Amino acid sequence: MVAEVLEFLKIDPDGAYIDATLGTGGHAEAILEVLSNGRGRLLGIDRDATALAVARERLQRFSKKLMVAEGNISELARLHESSGLGPAAGVLADLGLSSLQLGEASRGFSFDLEGPLDMRMGRGGVTAEEFVNRMPEPDLANLIYELGEERHSRRVARAIVKARPIRTTTELAQVVTRAIPSRAGLHHHHPATRTFLALRLAVNRELESLAAFLPQAVEVLAPGGRLVTLSYHSLEDRIIKRALQQYAREGQTQTLTRHVVRPSEEEVRSNPRARSARLRAAEKQGQ
Repeated sequence: MVAEVLEFLKIDPDGAYIDATLGTGGHAEAILEVLSNGRGRLLGIDRDATALAVARERLQRFSKKLMVAEGNISELARLHESSGLGPAAGVLADLGLSSLQLGEASRGFSFDLEGPLDMRMGRGGVTAEEFVNRMPEPDLANLIYELGEERHSRRVARAIVKARPIRTTTELAQVVTRAIPSRAGLHHHHPATRTFLALRLAVNRELESLAAFLPQAVEVLAPGGRLVTLSYHSLEDRIIKRALQQYAREGQTQTLTRHVVRPSEEEVRSNPRARSARLRAAEKQGQ
């Protein structure tokens, strides 16, 4: 949704912007194309060192107006202060997985590619394998239900515990698929989608990071600056929606998207992964 992101950010060529989830640099590239070589600046942040390396190479022609920092979105205020960027005219957070992460089997994000049960976006921390093989069955069932919204979570957790130890992504996907009734009516979703989502969110503490990020994003914005978010499932979208409603009630922001903005049919046809994207935007109030 590059066009929609640019529309809601309303890029000022001389403005300062933050891409808090730089990834491989797709949105950043579009923003940098608009920014002037004089005063325009972009701070790109990501917790994934591999993605940052790809983004640096992709965006090297913009080196005079680009700063890159490794870190979590939950550290936005600190990273922004360290950069010396100044009040931001816009902050973007695209919360989806990148094609780089999904396509690299060794990262463990994909149930279609055999790899270790890792799922970590950054350095260090607990892997998905540790959740899968060490968590008590009731806790595992609750995790899969709450973070994956999987209604067959008890069956899935029971099957996982019975199959332990589970070491690879495809092994876990097979266990989950066998546990879910074939009549479950999952449409275009793989049976393991919700379980993998729950584990990824838990491993990376993504919802906690998002909740910490949102007030910091408003804090670093200049009056009139805009916050744009792209989320891909209901839990993320709910956190963003409620936060923006709260900020609007408090007079901190004005909501720019009365209803969530979805990708066009044309974009979904060309990029099926975009079908679940949900864009929300707000503008900071004040003088």
